[in-house]
Amino acid sequence: MILHHDIEKFSARNPVVTVGIFDGVHIGHRSILKRLREAAQSLDGESVLVTLWPHPRTILNKVDEGFRLLNTMEEKTGMLEEEGVDHLLVIPFTKSFSRLSSCDFIREVLVEKIGIRHLVVGYNHRFGRDREGDFNKLKKCAGEYEFGIEKVPPLELDTGKISSSEIRKCLQKGDVKRANRLLGWNYSFTGEVVGGSRLGTSIGFPTANITPGKEDKLMPADGVYAVLARLKGKTCRGMLNIGSRPTVNNDPESKTIEVHLIDFEENIYSEQIRVQFVDRLRDERKFSNIDALKQQLFADRKNALQILQDTGEENSP
Repeated sequence: MILHHDIEKFSARNPVVTVGIFDGVHIGHRSILKRLREAAQSLDGESVLVTLWPHPRTILNKVDEGFRLLNTMEEKTGMLEEEGVDHLLVIPFTKSFSRLSSCDFIREVLVEKIGIRHLVVGYNHRFGRDREGDFNKLKKCAGEYEFGIEKVPPLELDTGKISSSEIRKCLQKGDVKRANRLLGWNYSFTGEVVGGSRLGTSIGFPTANITPGKEDKLMPADGVYAVLARLKGKTCRGMLNIGSRPTVNNDPESKTIEVHLIDFEENIYSEQIRVQFVDRLRDERKFSNIDALKQQLFADRKNALQILQDTGEENSP
């Protein structure tokens, strides 16, 4: 995949284009990308995904300060490459850019800069100022500028339509299992292992404190999770706690992310670690004493191992 940041230098053969944020690159997005590849092949062209960065909501919605992304740009780029996209064109999103109408965007970007041959959009896709460009309007513009257009029908599970917003809601509730089902991959984040209080080591459950690499990456709700961790070229089973550790910490605002790696004893301070969420074990809660916490951690570890075995995740790469 060729990554483009300068639209003035963009070039592709018979460009077959889709436009969108594609946050999460979930299974609904992948159905669009599959059709994009098929259309490009039938037209002897190349597939082009046009995306905007930063995410428009971070620029336009001042009141939405808690908004977080499912993917960093680096993660999304890697996933789109795995999906076989030929070209990824990243357009800087600004307030002035947001004022372009859908037909202005089509003319100035898709037609004049990219040379579009065919446009593939999702069933509910809208773009342009105030999202006024619905499929009927896009179809009219396509006729005017003589390129093809098609709409990909929604991909639905038994629980309804799939969207990045719904996945965010699942993660904010701690329902990582359903989020993973909608994504088609285990939700994950990458961070650096940093020093901690070493309390876990003293009670037989050494933990690695993790500082996430990106502040705008969404973290699931506070709680304890069964996870897989990738570091130093190895995949390890583990359980991870997000929260304030109320049994040993009186400051609810002081939150940490700590992972206990099962059957792993190497020194990993300052290492980069990638954590995949598999399922939620329980809410974080305050125990009466350290012994009660320790007994719960034994139960958590047993449950985590069982979940990872039952889901076939324990040997995942």
